[in-house]
Amino acid sequence: MANSSSGGFRESIPSLQNLAPAASAVKLASLALITGVSLLGNVLLSVLLLRDRSLRKPPYFFLLDLCAADALRATVCFPFVMASVGGGSAWPLGSLGCRLVAFVSVLLSFHGAFLLLCVSVSRYMAIAHHRFYSKRMSACTCAAVICVAWTLSAAMAFPPVFDVGTYKFIAEEEQCIFEHRFIKSNDTLGFMLMLVVVVGATHVVYIKMLCFVYDHRKMKPAQLVPAVSQNWTFHGPGATGQAAANWIAGFGRGPTPPTLVGIRQAAHPGNRRLLVLDEFKMEKRIGKMFYMITLSFLLLWAPYIIACYLRIFVRGAPVPQLYLTAAVWMSFVQAGVNPIISFLFNKELRRRLRAGFPCCPGTQTPMEPYCVI
Repeated sequence: MANSSSGGFRESIPSLQNLAPAASAVKLASLALITGVSLLGNVLLSVLLLRDRSLRKPPYFFLLDLCAADALRATVCFPFVMASVGGGSAWPLGSLGCRLVAFVSVLLSFHGAFLLLCVSVSRYMAIAHHRFYSKRMSACTCAAVICVAWTLSAAMAFPPVFDVGTYKFIAEEEQCIFEHRFIKSNDTLGFMLMLVVVVGATHVVYIKMLCFVYDHRKMKPAQLVPAVSQNWTFHGPGATGQAAANWIAGFGRGPTPPTLVGIRQAAHPGNRRLLVLDEFKMEKRIGKMFYMITLSFLLLWAPYIIACYLRIFVRGAPVPQLYLTAAVWMSFVQAGVNPIISFLFNKELRRRLRAGFPCCPGTQTPMEPYCVI
């Protein structure tokens, strides 16, 4: 009986070893698919944003930067991961190459988090303070915000290059990345806390924007305010058009009546009106699109962040290899989902994409107004 059990155990070892080539093939195929989808989607969306003049607006400048960062990550980082998987979990380059690739990977990951935080603040300003947003948010302002996001991400990614922490090849993850060790052995906690705080603050801003929209959707009862009469010239909040007619006819010497309801006064070229219904709907749709991008960032990075915290707070935490591989590959998927979400939740982008291909049938409807007048 013992011989049969030991023989079965010996037979299970080769079977597990036979699964290794199949697992490597699945990893290579899935990562190649992720890389292709990421490059195709991000390049297509970037070309669309650059070619179409109607899409050269502040929200889409941020989206263009996100596409460029994801395409760069898929081009620079993913091929080396595929090379390590094909080489049997071995790093093909030296220590310096590992640090450079790890630096680029961490830089682009933190840049996505910081930029999404800046986008959430701009979306809140567009909804809650649209007059200030329309005056101040220009192409130069967007470029400054993007530069700030790159600077903050570089400040987070640079210290491990100079041995403040460790950039090394992690065989279990098939990539060069920051080595997450126990809290008393490494300073990984600061990096992970910063990432969690930035993502959490982004969701707090969106929740605040949602509360603002909900509060302003409440119907308030109409209050009738009586007009003030002075020699048959009615004025005040409750005055109607009859006041203007009486004043023009010469009845009384009262003050100038208010402007007739429904007639817009001639505005100066520098003045801008408040956010109208069409613009408000478009701002909400763009905000929904960016929130879905932010939510996908959180959901796809959450399993890997949990694994990192287990390594930080639990010495020698036994993270299952299958879970760790799935978590790492989910973080790779994040580089290719932004264009898909953008086209799904923004009908303006879909309309402009169809307009760019004459072979696609469909009626060309006028675009909704975005710029204030």
